[in-house]
Amino acid sequence: MPEENQQLEPIPLHEWAMGWAQRLWRPAGTVVVVALTLLLTWHVIYGKHGVSVWWQMRAQDRALQQEINTLQQENAVMRRQVDRLQSNPDEIERVAHEELHYAKPGEVIYTLQEAPQNQQQQTQNNQ
Repeated sequence: MPEENQQLEPIPLHEWAMGWAQRLWRPAGTVVVVALTLLLTWHVIYGKHGVSVWWQMRAQDRALQQEINTLQQENAVMRRQVDRLQSNPDEIERVAHEELHYAKPGEVIYTLQEAPQNQQQQTQNNQ
């Protein structure tokens, strides 16, 4: 056992600094690695091209694909109507009567206006 009167020698500053740095290197390195990992994770999820942006783009892509399909179906219907009008004189006559309100000589066209919704509901309720 060392004697109680014996004084400890002061440690030189550079040795003390080296010992302190060696003891704190591993925890400091761990903190830096954890901070970088969290930053990278945040960037992957919320960054300019992150997962959240990808999900938004994916939803937008689905909506646009659905709109494209709807427009393609409408185009097909219109294409069939054009084909019928180009090849069928009876179809041309039907469209002229129904949509353009053309009449044959001596024919009279009566157009009935639809009753407003309130009047129709009152009529149905009274019956």
